[in-house]
Amino acid sequence: MTKGPVRLSRHAEVAAREREIERDWIERGIVAPDWEAADDGDPSLRRVYVAVPERGGRILRVVYREDELGVFVVTVFLDRGARRP
Repeated sequence: MTKGPVRLSRHAEVAAREREIERDWIERGIVAPDWEAADDGDPSLRRVYVAVPERGGRILRVVYREDELGVFVVTVFLDRGARRP
């Protein structure tokens, strides 16, 4: 379970809208990811992956960090190259 509300960066808001990614899917990925990976460039960021049945099982990648206000989502996208480790 995450601490506090989930907030989206302006980039994540635009990306979600343009890519027709539901906020529900983003929150599902944060709360119950199928798998996770560390971000190579920034250790404060987490990358989580979740299959989205509503999109034919495609994999949603959510990149976020936890801070004093809750969860801050940096970006979201349907990751064509994602492969379960």
